[in-house]
Amino acid sequence: MELKSIRIEKPEAINFILGQSHFIKTIEDLHEVLVGAVPGIQFGVAFCEASGKCLIRWSGTDEAMIDLARKNASAIGAGHSFIIFLADGYFPLNVLNAVKNVPEVCRVFCATANATEVLVAISEQGAGILGVIDGSGPLGVEAEEDIAWRKDFLRRIGYKA
Repeated sequence: MELKSIRIEKPEAINFILGQSHFIKTIEDLHEVLVGAVPGIQFGVAFCEASGKCLIRWSGTDEAMIDLARKNASAIGAGHSFIIFLADGYFPLNVLNAVKNVPEVCRVFCATANATEVLVAISEQGAGILGVIDGSGPLGVEAEEDIAWRKDFLRRIGYKA
């Protein structure tokens, strides 16, 4: 068995969701749930089929995000994995529960804009995602001024009253 670390290739500000599913209709169901969750959402999604033709199935509403999804799904190459790229201004927070509630979705590995590496195991049968490295490790423990900054920031961007 071989272990690989696959870096997600994307512009810095772009968010994505990486997960695992189990059925060919995943691609259509993810598309439907995303457009139903946020009217006008711009995204691209790709799904690595794990049986039959074993194709990378794809859909979306934004060509650049579709290209990112296909490119990264191909690099990861793990059966039944999916990756959704959200165009600038769209965030996992607004669609994550809807994605997790798609009946075919088994798990979500991450939802982030951070630099991310996907840890993949490759055997004679195929490839599977072991986990992800999402961003950087902590550099310290939050102090009082950091708490004040966090609370102010969340209110400035409208997530807290």
